[in-house]
Amino acid sequence: MSASGGTKAIVAALLANLGIAVTKFVAFALSGSSSMLAESIHSVADSGNQALLLLGGRRARRRATPEHPFGYGRERYIYAFIVSIVLFSLGGLFALYEAYHKWHEQRIHPGGIESWQWLPVVVLVVAIILESFSFRTAIVESNAVRGKASWTQFVRRAKAPELPVVLLEDLGALLGLVFALVGVSMTLITDNGYWDAAGTAAIGILLVAIAGILAIETRSLLLGEAANPDEVRRIEQAITEGSEVERIIHMKTLHLGPEELLVAAKVAVRPYASAAELAEGINTVEARIRNSVPIARVIYLEPDIYRTAEQPADGVPELKEV
Repeated sequence: MSASGGTKAIVAALLANLGIAVTKFVAFALSGSSSMLAESIHSVADSGNQALLLLGGRRARRRATPEHPFGYGRERYIYAFIVSIVLFSLGGLFALYEAYHKWHEQRIHPGGIESWQWLPVVVLVVAIILESFSFRTAIVESNAVRGKASWTQFVRRAKAPELPVVLLEDLGALLGLVFALVGVSMTLITDNGYWDAAGTAAIGILLVAIAGILAIETRSLLLGEAANPDEVRRIEQAITEGSEVERIIHMKTLHLGPEELLVAAKVAVRPYASAAELAEGINTVEARIRNSVPIARVIYLEPDIYRTAEQPADGVPELKEV
């Protein structure tokens, strides 16, 4: 996934959320709707999250140091994980608290929205339109990199966290706006504030669910994920397609960042006449790996000499390490 594509989607979402947040706060101040307050905090949380993603992308581009010899690529995963925490606490839990507060307030002072009654509806409709443009940008940028994968597979398997995060945030924002619109509209129609509280609760549950999904996926990236199956197949083919290596004994891959892959393999090689010839053969294999999978930037190949052991029952000789 290109960093530029992810950045474009993040900036689009950030600009949309900043504008939407201001209008939501104005609508809340004039109408007193709890759904509008929950949506206002939601937009603030989303704006902060997009700023965190941009900061993480910038910090990840720092050069490697002796203390961090593999660089800072995983900073993008760390900031994406922080996003899930912010969305859960500032967005989801606040909305649930506000719904609880509004529900009990209705038992003491029942009634609907008393002032600027239709302003929240207008603001929510405009916000849905603006959020749809942001969501469309995220979809277009994601389609450029997800290939034939389904949306679920893309969110679960993407090594770059920015686009999946923005996709889920924009989807949550759109659904949250719909929940708020239903809650506010029903409150105005029935003059029953419980609808407003229910809409706020729905927003809170939605944000907590999305935050949980983001936390699970970014946790997997933080723990360290291997290359995808297609990349593994291409790396294996690059190693064995020449005469330098007889077979792969075992191989491990690990993403040091979204666009940086570590490859470590122990390989069986034919007997070489000299160490210089062996080193040349290993360098040739490494060059093939990088040509096949450009993000394989850190490669460690351990050569080994093998001999055949006793002939097993199936007629295939077992290879053992000398």
